[in-house]
Amino acid sequence: MSLEKKIYKKLLQVPKGKITTYGELAKAVGMTNGQRAVGRIMNKNPYPVIIPCQRVIKSDGSVGGYAYGEKIKSNMLKKEGLEIKNGKVLDLEKIIHRF
Repeated sequence: MSLEKKIYKKLLQVPKGKITTYGELAKAVGMTNGQRAVGRIMNKNPYPVIIPCQRVIKSDGSVGGYAYGEKIKSNMLKKEGLEIKNGKVLDLEKIIHRF
């Protein structure tokens, strides 16, 4: 299985209303310091509606990039019930999904 497929498969485990970080997702597939690689893979997500790449954020709580823009990513997360203020997800430790 390709790295992309492994990452997308893991990401499907993150439930609606929860988030994970680029680093957590990298660790989940056996990568150390693979945050940037995960980010590049998220940017190329061929099925953004099915594979919820909006649920992957930076470790400091920042929303991070999104192929369709950070504003759309923030709006998608808000629709899932997450609170975002000044570009950061609030209550990060309560809603983070760790593998």
